[in-house]
Amino acid sequence: MKSITIKGSERESVGKKATKALRNAGKVPCVIYGGEKPLHFTAEEKAFKDLVYTPNAHTVVVELENGTKFDAVMQDIQFHPVTDAILHVDFYQLFPDKEVTMDIPVKLLGSSPGVRNGGRLLFRKRKLSIKALPANLPDFFDVDISKLKIGGNISVASLLKDEFTILHPENTVVVQVKASRNMVVADEDEEETEEAAAE
Repeated sequence: MKSITIKGSERESVGKKATKALRNAGKVPCVIYGGEKPLHFTAEEKAFKDLVYTPNAHTVVVELENGTKFDAVMQDIQFHPVTDAILHVDFYQLFPDKEVTMDIPVKLLGSSPGVRNGGRLLFRKRKLSIKALPANLPDFFDVDISKLKIGGNISVASLLKDEFTILHPENTVVVQVKASRNMVVADEDEEETEEAAAE
């Protein structure tokens, strides 16, 4: 999985007054959990642009001024209800031998014949929660819909791998094609011709 580096400064004071002053200066108070003790630090708000405002999932390298580095994943983020400014970010420290839970985006590949025939594509799960060792975290799930006909679906069961555990029931539908009113029913002869051509 791709990683983003965030440069930060360790915080000495974590009170409300100090936190407000940091936010006024365009800095975001953060904390890393998972180690021996929580580590409080601050980073520039613009440093989170590629981490927060993207559909992709990333791990993070937090690099402090003293040269210390921590591998982590973002666990929680708080935004201001009016301005949408980032108020606080929680990270969880990664260890090579310790599994972590993370939401991984789903990417659809190909073109569905069911949609071409007038069906409606319903993208039910745009992200899937998984548990894995950091080295086994995928960037995304590739879901091929090129054989998805009207009435068909692709479930979690077809995405299972030994490298990680998907934290959803196997029958959870990721994407499906439903019939719609303006549906065109393809002739059986036409479907057979298409299949023969594909082979």
